[in-house]
Amino acid sequence: MAELQSEERVQLYQVDADNNSGSTAGEAKADYVKSNIQQCDEGNEKREQADDATNKDPQDESGAGNTSMSFTAAAEKHISIQAQLTDLENLTDLNESGKKLCPLCSEEKFKACYDHKLRRHLQNLHWKVSVEFEGHRMCICHLSCRQLKPSLNGDQCSSQLGAHYHCIVCSATISRRTDMISHLKRHVNKGETEASYTGGPDFSTETKVSAKQSSCEILKESDTNVQVLPNYSTPQKSDSYFNRKMKTNRQLVFCALAVLSEERSPLECLDAFGATGIMGLQWAQHLGSAVKVTINDINETSVKMICENCHLNHMRVQGENDDSEGEELDEEPLSTIEVTKMDANVLMHLRPFDFIHLDPYGTAVNYLDAAFRNVRNLGIVSVTSTDTSSLYSKTLNVTLRHYSCHIVRTEYYKELAARMVIATMARAAARCNKGIKVLLAVALEHFVLVVVRVLRGPTQADESTKQIQQLIHCQWCEERVFLKEGSMVEENLYRQLPCDCHGSMPGKTAVELGPLWSGSLFNTGFLRRMLFEAVQHGMDEIQPLVKSLICESECTTLKQFSIPGPDRNVRQECGVVIKTSEKEEDVSSNEQSLGAGKRKMQEGAGNVLKRQKSEVPVEHPAFYYSIHRHSIRGMNMPKLNKFLQYLTEAGFRVSRTHFDPTGVRTDATLAQFKSVLAKYSVPTFTTVQTGDHSHVSEEVKLDMEFSSP
Repeated sequence: MAELQSEERVQLYQVDADNNSGSTAGEAKADYVKSNIQQCDEGNEKREQADDATNKDPQDESGAGNTSMSFTAAAEKHISIQAQLTDLENLTDLNESGKKLCPLCSEEKFKACYDHKLRRHLQNLHWKVSVEFEGHRMCICHLSCRQLKPSLNGDQCSSQLGAHYHCIVCSATISRRTDMISHLKRHVNKGETEASYTGGPDFSTETKVSAKQSSCEILKESDTNVQVLPNYSTPQKSDSYFNRKMKTNRQLVFCALAVLSEERSPLECLDAFGATGIMGLQWAQHLGSAVKVTINDINETSVKMICENCHLNHMRVQGENDDSEGEELDEEPLSTIEVTKMDANVLMHLRPFDFIHLDPYGTAVNYLDAAFRNVRNLGIVSVTSTDTSSLYSKTLNVTLRHYSCHIVRTEYYKELAARMVIATMARAAARCNKGIKVLLAVALEHFVLVVVRVLRGPTQADESTKQIQQLIHCQWCEERVFLKEGSMVEENLYRQLPCDCHGSMPGKTAVELGPLWSGSLFNTGFLRRMLFEAVQHGMDEIQPLVKSLICESECTTLKQFSIPGPDRNVRQECGVVIKTSEKEEDVSSNEQSLGAGKRKMQEGAGNVLKRQKSEVPVEHPAFYYSIHRHSIRGMNMPKLNKFLQYLTEAGFRVSRTHFDPTGVRTDATLAQFKSVLAKYSVPTFTTVQTGDHSHVSEEVKLDMEFSSP
């Protein structure tokens, strides 16, 4: 059968050669193909691939005496890809009347003409709009290489719509020139060049792998190595995305997982959008056998990169056979990681997890239902949202579409974004008869991170939904207060605001925002345990941030801050944390080791017992005021730390906030805030020289009189 197929192919090539006006080049071409087919029958697989590529495009060969052209080169590239214009002109054929045909156009598109007219046609139509890449030009092709989409009548589109380019790297056909340029840029960003896809007989698979690895870069973060592709910081150009600025986010998520690993073991945790796999690798490397890590990504390139990064960090991929790779690890793997390639919603519906982290490119609202559907009781769901344009009131239509929330630009817009994300998560959990308890909410410049604990039961779901309320915001003074239940009349909206802008200002001064989360944004006990884990694992960069979050949750200033230690009277059985009383022997041994600091430790233990008895922590006040936003014109305001001290002396709870470096979180109203600010502000005297006399500006005097309490 193989001999019959080879004879048929020789006859087909002989017919093609006879159609080329009996040229000697066509006969030489047919003889050359015949010899190559015989070599294929003898077992040369590489030549067989080259012959098959030539059978698909018989017009790739020259019909005007290019008998010395390499056969493998014709199999590698299309006829429209040439290095010079003269090479394209040599591909033209003569017809019976002595005129030449265009090699890149059909007879219906361009009729045969003489030499000078054909040269002008090739130069103006094909060569002028070509795309250059590594010394070659991809000319526009009008042949029937691409299948056209049929119209409504069933007919194919016109020949103008059939114009396309052939990619020199992957042989794809692209219609537009701009799309072709973008397509080539993606190949360059991925490290794919012409040598990676030549398909020649002397090119092996090992050469492809080495060429790909040579274009990659190895980065290190938190004792974890990751291999990334070129332009790894731009997700539009690279399939594998790695952002250095998200290091703080990754460390905060790791500390939250480390705290949960102390409560139950082993944990089944999921990184739903792995990209390079850096986050899941850090979990497995630092926590070891306490966690069972699953890294998922829907992109095939990212999945391959994750597997390579697992081997780079001496970790085994679950379900992978070490003998298939032909390499044996010198050391035993640190842990085993499961790498999956599927949609995140499908994976979270199939299996339950104790810890789920969602970090898609943009919003995560499309994955919240699946995350809360199968997460275990008392588990943790962390969400990282990077759609800052919709969260920070830049695209209000997108905000309404994704979060079903109406917001405006305010001075506290970052906390507004965090409360909006939490409200969306609470509604998604309530649809699954589950409630949430917010452990952490951080909004920095380029992301919003929310970590919540899942509480199973309809009662917990009802309690969570009760904390989703509307917010009344004054557009003049930016005073704000959450709307009380049952207040639906518009007149009551203005009465609930502590300011009197509605009576003194014309028009509608207040606006209703939301729905938003009205509860607490932080859990002090959880944050203290996160700080302890950050110290244990040497994450010094996020320790100041966690300390400021603890002070913000307690609404206190940062003075003498002590790092908490692990709770000794905790016993773990079957993954459930049980608190027990200390034995008398342990107490006596502790008393002997305390020495001079015995009284301080006993006082601290007494304070801990008092906090445990209260069980209901005092929540921090909602939102904050910016000291620069409410500063008085013509007055020098005090330093921020001094101003916090003044507010504390006035009897208010105060703290700084990570949302805004100039923000002050306090339980004082805006009028009380301004009165204290005006009391300790110093007037700025702008002297105006008039001859030998100087006087204070009248405008400053008016401002001083107006701002005096």
